[in-house]
Amino acid sequence: MSEQHRVDLVEVDNRVVVEFNGEVLADSTEAVRVDETGYPPVYYLPRHAVRMDLLEPTDHRTLCPYKGDASYFSVVHDGKRAENAVWYYEEPIPAVQGLKGLVAFYTDKLDSVTVDGKAL
Repeated sequence: MSEQHRVDLVEVDNRVVVEFNGEVLADSTEAVRVDETGYPPVYYLPRHAVRMDLLEPTDHRTLCPYKGDASYFSVVHDGKRAENAVWYYEEPIPAVQGLKGLVAFYTDKLDSVTVDGKAL
């Protein structure tokens, strides 16, 4: 990391709820908020708080120089699909090891992502 670009991981106890196609996809008070230079905050949730049965792994991959190689899931429920809507870092770089085992959500691909009842 550089002084110009920061990636801060903040453990928060806010309630984060993710919905897709009328179903609660995730619900947790154990989020990690990522505050990264140039981006709005992103909430990462533990997998045990996510309906993993609604996620399908994809072949899509991206590289973030500040977090590592990202892998993706699509969300599928009752005939509706959100392609590559969930991402995670299987082996995050050492500076952000706190992301291991957590997933994040593209708010524009899902019905809603709320933090303490307020939409992101």
